[in-house]
Amino acid sequence: MQPDVKKRRSTIYDLAELAGVSASTVSAVLNGNWKERRIAEATAKKVQRLANTHRYTVNRQASGLRKSRSGLIGMIIPMHDNRFFSSMSQVFERLARERHWYPLVVSTLRDPALELETVRTLISYRIEYLVVAGATDPDSVSRICQAHAVAHVNVDLPGTKATSVVSDNYWGAQQLTLALIDRSRASRSPKRNKPYFVGGIATDNATRRRMEGFADAVTARFGGVEASQLDACGYAAELAESAVERLHRRSGGLPRALFVNSTIALEGVVRFLKTLPPDELAACTFGCYDWDPFASVLSFPLLMVRQNVEGLLGEAFRIIDTRSFDDKRVIEIKPELLFPSQSGDASTTNDAPRHAVA
Repeated sequence: MQPDVKKRRSTIYDLAELAGVSASTVSAVLNGNWKERRIAEATAKKVQRLANTHRYTVNRQASGLRKSRSGLIGMIIPMHDNRFFSSMSQVFERLARERHWYPLVVSTLRDPALELETVRTLISYRIEYLVVAGATDPDSVSRICQAHAVAHVNVDLPGTKATSVVSDNYWGAQQLTLALIDRSRASRSPKRNKPYFVGGIATDNATRRRMEGFADAVTARFGGVEASQLDACGYAAELAESAVERLHRRSGGLPRALFVNSTIALEGVVRFLKTLPPDELAACTFGCYDWDPFASVLSFPLLMVRQNVEGLLGEAFRIIDTRSFDDKRVIEIKPELLFPSQSGDASTTNDAPRHAVA
């Protein structure tokens, strides 16, 4: 006699009886690893159809308690409204599903307190692994993960308590700055005859390394760099807009080259540039550390650095796959420098894909 599953919530044993298979077979199908178990596709479809008919869903928390495994992998990111982090979310989900894991992605709005609250919540759902992307305080996140024995890896911003995979921000900024200088035209005004850096937060590791790369490139070509040439005004568009407006006012015009530290800051810069005549824009060479394809429709050429999202997360998942969590190295992945061409496409340049920093 078949179980009366309509009068109560169906269980895995009910589905097994209805399908005429074992409970372990039902579990394998519902967890997505039936192919590895060499279960026939017809059997898998039958179990899936019955699960849909009887509205059966896997209770991940209960399953995790029974097996000490949940199949869940989490990632925290600062925000979703940024092409870099939205691309990171998509690649993360794809790589997780390729491994039959269930990805959970949560933004923390660059708020240290929210980062810790979010991590605690994810741990309460018994995630098996955590990718910590762009955290403002990765070491505090590590302390929570270590207290609950959750394996984790830092991506984008490094910490000292876990393996970190980051962009080679120094190299990317150095190459972008050199390209900007080479493509720029000298100005008669001493104030304007300099490259300037705008955007980001000086205490942020990525911004600091980019400022170092910028400063070293400027020093190599001009013999030195002044503090006024670096303005880590923040990431917000309105802050970058105000910063460039101030620069324009005190210099009497745009500089020969402008390095913008993120596409978010670029939005504010572009808002200000729209108020200027086209011939003034032609006197400045613009670059942005980050990439968005819509930049190709701007009225002025823009050099961009595209971070290697596939490389960053591919390396993070390699660490997870090989359980290399005890290695506290910082692994740097080189980005791509994109040169706009007359056709609106872009050519690229790059070196070796990655190297490790002790």
